[in-house]
Amino acid sequence: MKMKKRIFLTLIGLVLLIAVLGGIKALQIGKMIEVGTQLVQPPEPVTTAKVTSASWETVIPSIGSLTAVQGLTIAAELPGKVVEIAFTPGSSIKKRELLLRQDTSSEEAQLPGTKASLTLSSLNLSRAKALVAEEMISQSQLDTAQANFQQAQAAVDNLRSQIDKKTIRAPFSGRLGIRLVNLGQSLREGDVIVSLQTLSPIFVDFQLPQQHLGQLQRGLRVRVSADGLPGRQLTGEVTAINPQVYTATRSIGVQATLQNTEELLRPGMFVSIEVVLPKMQTVLSIPTTAVLYAPFGDSVFIVEEKQTEDGKKHLALRQQFIRLGEKRGDFVSVLFGLSSGESVVSTGVFKLRNGQAVVVDNSLTPEFKLNPRPENN
Repeated sequence: MKMKKRIFLTLIGLVLLIAVLGGIKALQIGKMIEVGTQLVQPPEPVTTAKVTSASWETVIPSIGSLTAVQGLTIAAELPGKVVEIAFTPGSSIKKRELLLRQDTSSEEAQLPGTKASLTLSSLNLSRAKALVAEEMISQSQLDTAQANFQQAQAAVDNLRSQIDKKTIRAPFSGRLGIRLVNLGQSLREGDVIVSLQTLSPIFVDFQLPQQHLGQLQRGLRVRVSADGLPGRQLTGEVTAINPQVYTATRSIGVQATLQNTEELLRPGMFVSIEVVLPKMQTVLSIPTTAVLYAPFGDSVFIVEEKQTEDGKKHLALRQQFIRLGEKRGDFVSVLFGLSSGESVVSTGVFKLRNGQAVVVDNSLTPEFKLNPRPENN
C-alpha cells in the first residue's frame, strides 16, 4: 500500500514539473515572438540607374564572309620546265610583273627561221602585187603569195604566243600566296603556281531576310567586325543587292565593299556585320542587369519614396513588369512598363522582393556602355 502511494506521489511530482517547465518555455517563446514582431529588417543597399530616353541607330545585324575583289590561282597554260622563279611568296606584286619563266629555248630557236620565212613571203607578196598590176601573172598566183604571207605571219605569232604564255606575269596587282612550284620542275598544263589576291578593297557577302528589302539601298553604311580584330571595326558601304530572293531561305544577297588598306581582313574570313539605316529610333533604355528575367514575365524593381504610419519617409521597392525590345551593348530598350526618369535597381535584382526597404549606394556602380569592348582574358 505504501509502495503504491509513493508511485502516485512521484507521478504527480513529474506532472507538476513538466507543467512548470512547459509554462516557462511558453513564456520564453511568447517573448521571442513579441520581440520578432517588433524587429525591423535593416534597409538593403542597392545600386540604381535612371530610365533614360536615348536615340539609337537602327541597325540590321547579319553574318557573312569576305571575298576578294579580284582573286585567282595562277596556273601553267602550257607544259614546260621552270627555269626562273621571279617572285617572293607572300609579297605584294604589281600588274604585269614577272612571276615565273618556263623553258622557251625551243620556241626561241624556231623564231628566227619563221621570221625569215615571213620576210621572204612579204617580199614575194609585194612582187606579186606589182606583177599583177602589169598583168604578168595571174590573180591565183597573187592569192597564193597572200596565203603564204599569212601562214608565215601566223607561225611567227604562234611562237611568240607560246613564249608569252611560258613567261607568266601577274594579271593584276595584289598579294601573292605560298609558292607551289620549284625551280627545275616540269609543269603540266593546269599545274598551280601561286595564289594572287587583291586585298584592298575587299568584298563582304551576306544575306538578309526578305522583309528588309524595302530598307536596303546602295550606299548604306556597314560596320564589320571579326574575331581576328578584337576591339576594332571596319566601315564600308553596300555596293550591290541581288535582284532575286533565294527561294530556299527567303533571303536576299547583299554585297558591301570595305577599304582594307592595312590588309587586316583576308578572303574567306567569317565576319559579323551591321547595316546602319539612316533613320534613328528613340527608345527608353535601362541596363540589362536591372532586368529580373522569369518565364512568367520580365520585371524590374523601381525605387520609390514611401511614408510609414508614424510619418517617417523611407525608400522601398516596387516590382514592375515590363516588355523588352532590342539589346544594345550593356543596355536594353523597354517597350512598355516604365517612364523616363524613374530609378530602377541596376544590379543584384535576383535577391530582392517587392516592398523591401532599401538604401541607395552607387559608390560601386559598374560603368554601362553602349558599345562595350571587354578585354579577352
